[in-house]
Amino acid sequence: MTGYSGPAQRTAETSVALIHVSGTGDAIAATGGLANSGYIHELNVGTLTMVLKRGPREPAAWPHQIGLIPPRALSFQPRAELERLKEAIQGGGMAVLTGMGGVGKTQLAADYAHTTWQGGCLDVLVWISASNRSAVISGYAQAGVELCRADSSAPEQAARTFLAWLHPKGGADHCRWLIILDDVSDPADLRGLWPPTSPHGRSVATTRRREAALAGHGRHVIGVGLFTEAEAVAHLSSSLAAHDRHEPTDQLVALASDLGHLPLALSQATAYMVDTGLDCRTYRQLLSDRAKTLTELMPETGALPDDQDVALSAAWSLSIERADRLHPVGLARPMLELAAMLDPNGIPGSVLGSSPALAHLAEHRAITAGSSGRSHEIRPEDAVLALRVLHRLSLIKHTPATENQAVRVHQLIQRATRESLPSDQHGDLARTAGDALVAVWPDVERDSAYSQILRANTEALNEHAPTPLWAPRAHPVLFRAGKSLGEAGLIGAARSYWHELQATAHRSLGSDHPDTLTTSHYLTFWQGEAGDAVGAAAAFAELLEHRTRVLGPDHPDTLVTRANLAYQRGEAGDAAGAAAAFTELLEHRTRVLGPDHPDTLVTQGDVAGWRGMAGDVTGAVAAYAELLEHRTRVLGPDHPNTLNTRGQLAYWRGEAGDAAGALSAYTELLEDRLRVLGPDHPHTLTSRHNVARWRGEMGDTKRATTDFAELLKDRLRILGPDHPRTLKTRSNLARWQGEDGDPEGAASAFAELLTDAMRVLGPDHPETLIIRASLARWQS
Repeated sequence: MTGYSGPAQRTAETSVALIHVSGTGDAIAATGGLANSGYIHELNVGTLTMVLKRGPREPAAWPHQIGLIPPRALSFQPRAELERLKEAIQGGGMAVLTGMGGVGKTQLAADYAHTTWQGGCLDVLVWISASNRSAVISGYAQAGVELCRADSSAPEQAARTFLAWLHPKGGADHCRWLIILDDVSDPADLRGLWPPTSPHGRSVATTRRREAALAGHGRHVIGVGLFTEAEAVAHLSSSLAAHDRHEPTDQLVALASDLGHLPLALSQATAYMVDTGLDCRTYRQLLSDRAKTLTELMPETGALPDDQDVALSAAWSLSIERADRLHPVGLARPMLELAAMLDPNGIPGSVLGSSPALAHLAEHRAITAGSSGRSHEIRPEDAVLALRVLHRLSLIKHTPATENQAVRVHQLIQRATRESLPSDQHGDLARTAGDALVAVWPDVERDSAYSQILRANTEALNEHAPTPLWAPRAHPVLFRAGKSLGEAGLIGAARSYWHELQATAHRSLGSDHPDTLTTSHYLTFWQGEAGDAVGAAAAFAELLEHRTRVLGPDHPDTLVTRANLAYQRGEAGDAAGAAAAFTELLEHRTRVLGPDHPDTLVTQGDVAGWRGMAGDVTGAVAAYAELLEHRTRVLGPDHPNTLNTRGQLAYWRGEAGDAAGALSAYTELLEDRLRVLGPDHPHTLTSRHNVARWRGEMGDTKRATTDFAELLKDRLRILGPDHPRTLKTRSNLARWQGEDGDPEGAASAFAELLTDAMRVLGPDHPETLIIRASLARWQS
């Protein structure tokens, strides 16, 4: 080349050369080869500065791949979602794989891409990491340059050229294409960039999002969930076997459960065990240690398996950050933090929308906003919107239609969230969660399923944050959960619960702390309810000395202990002693609390009741009649305690021989309880029980049988099959079935009931002994 002074300076898009020529002809001669090769050039006589721009390149030959497909995981598990994916895009169309981070969406898409590409089913494969709009445009633009002669200097135009090229055209060669848009972080990034529907093309997107915008226009949304137990165990087994490691199946099943069947967690845990040489049992022990974090129990970033680039502990951090920026701004993170303290299997929406929960959200928003002076009031609808944001990013599952278990959170998302909290916030958050549970716990538990869910959430809270719930004293939610167990009729479970709570109170608060004494009180109470009245009386006598020394003789808790001691003495067979003890206590409470105090009135009723149990039935009727007047004046005619007194008065009238009067009184009481308390209230059910009983005592055995059969249906629905009152209703149904002329049916029913009573109440419980005696009667 004449006069050439040096090499051309070239980039991907331009070439610049400085060429010295003596004339135009030399210039043309020097550059002719470049011109003929498709470059545009500008010529000047003399020293020539020539700008060379590369023209459109020839389209790449098929088959052609753009982008790098992630390798298959070491122990990839074929799953039902893969078959749904294939079915969704059969013959053209798009599948959107959505689910929480770590469930294996990318692996499913990668397996499909590898299979179809290696099987010769594709002419063009495009894999794009679609974390933002720029990345999508860049990937499309590269495809446009390589396949459509697009101008690489105009990425937006090149991307649209490629999308237009994908549309089917009559007479053109049919290109079989597959586009994978992996990890779409925001559906808005794909506005105008979704691949077209084509009979010759297929598309797959993976995302953690759940917006409605993902569906429609030929797109099929497929939810990707956790591994099944079998899939999880197969994954662990094959991953370990690849390193010549083998573990007992029961340990693999347990580890899969510990990790919530999450594919990412299983993969990283396996790598950690292999690298550290730990066996499954030892690793599980470390995993259960609250002092260890997920960061400590999973591989470091450089040691992650399967080309993974995010450690488990950070797998959801970007999603949480994005959620916190969405409307309502600043509420998603504190809502997730609160949910992380509760039961992963189901949190009632009422708990997360309670006053303590809203105060927690408001406080966090105020901290986030700084001292701007704005109002930070949070409304219940704001809490719901925060839950919806978390749901949209697959950080929780929010199903408002199932209110009792409206929110579910994977246990590892919960753990990662808790471990990210500053230590000073962990305790405050635990107490807030306890406050939220107490705030929605009903005084009267009419929905046994709801009560069980509240107890499960309390158990989870106590497991996640045991220490804060005892500082500076026992949190009320611990007592409420124990009372709930007893109210549900789970007497054995209640006794075990209070035994464990008492031991924790001794360790955390000391033996003389009022809360420790309260746990002793409830433990002893349920000891008596389990049938050990003698042991309970002795324990209450000891507790009375303790409370008198620590609290004083006039403290309300000391007086409550005296009442329970008197009651258990009566249950142990000393009705006269119980009546005398309650009479003494009545004088004491009248002096300390006054004659109209609710506790004084309760004691007045106890005196009347135990007087009747000691044989003075007429005295019991008179005493309850007097108490009824007193309670009506102080509390009003519709107060539950006034209604209870009417029930006691009716009972003792019946015991005094006035069956007709008892039936009439119970019938009137039932009408009032239905009006005041509703049909499902336990006291309403008790009134129905008593009406049925006295109908039978009046000779209408058929009606009594029918009434008890109807009552049993409601007891089963409201209280469950193992509640003592349900067992009592079954006992009465069997009795009146026999009285109505079916002794064989009665014997059979009592035999079944005895088995259940021994299982629920134990062989020595008074009710079990009554059932045993009734069975013997009807068998003979």
